[in-house]
Amino acid sequence: MAREQFGICAEPNLHSYYLMFNVLDNKNKFIRKALAALPELFDDYADQFSESNLNAVIAIGASYWDEYYPKAKPIGLKPFAHMQVEDRFAPATNYDLFIEIRSDRADVNHVVSTKVCDLLNDGVELAEQVKGFRYLDGRDLTGFVDGSENPKGMHKREVALVKEQDQSEFTKGSYLHIQRYRHNMNLWQTLEEKQQEDIIGRTKRDDIEYASEDKPHTAHIKRTNLKDNNGKSLEIVRQSMPYGHMKVQGLFFVAYCHTPENFELQLKSMIEGDGHGNFDHLLKYTQAETGAAFFAPSLDLIAEIAAEEK
Repeated sequence: MAREQFGICAEPNLHSYYLMFNVLDNKNKFIRKALAALPELFDDYADQFSESNLNAVIAIGASYWDEYYPKAKPIGLKPFAHMQVEDRFAPATNYDLFIEIRSDRADVNHVVSTKVCDLLNDGVELAEQVKGFRYLDGRDLTGFVDGSENPKGMHKREVALVKEQDQSEFTKGSYLHIQRYRHNMNLWQTLEEKQQEDIIGRTKRDDIEYASEDKPHTAHIKRTNLKDNNGKSLEIVRQSMPYGHMKVQGLFFVAYCHTPENFELQLKSMIEGDGHGNFDHLLKYTQAETGAAFFAPSLDLIAEIAAEEK
């Protein structure tokens, strides 16, 4: 039975390090071997610093997948599609690899990230790196709890992981989308608390969702809490974290799902709205600066792909 990458559904950590790479020409064989060596590296450091609760995820970019594993491709994997309506847009960024490292110690994340870069160094260029951190009791820098609607318990795995009947070769893998949002904190802080709550659709202090009849059609929750034709919620597993310093602040958005459609429909609902002029008003105060799509294979598939090089 395939084993998923445990960082996909792990509980939140205090710190994160997101690494985005592009693969150099003629380095595909090297990359297959190097990626297969990473899980053991992660396990070694997880044992060495057991109190840090280290988690990690390896993901392959949609545009790079065919080079990484030409024999087969996850059925829904496709490049992140640029989306724009008026001044609301979601840009697309090309990254070949994404490595997510999370733990409860920033120094452990630094050590592990350094080792990852050393291991991959001969085959990649580091395109971007972002350090994330837990803010207060799991809040975004806007002051609202982030991921309140995240699936809980075993249901999290049902939402995040590909099922065998969907595409057996990619069982226990996960479709992954990332976006680095930059907040306009100065503008956001000009709003009264009730105005902020109306934009989100939840109370700020107690994290209580508005009643359906009180929720504006432009509220973030209204635009992202979608249902299919059978009334089933289109869920994703978020592993997002705030990032930044005194000049630049935002949210590094990370979403896992057994299908790419749930994220794509949510983003479309935020930007394009409902066809009646109701888009996500949170986008007046934050802007995505990157966007990319990946697939995080099972640990077994990562090892099998490398083994085929022998």
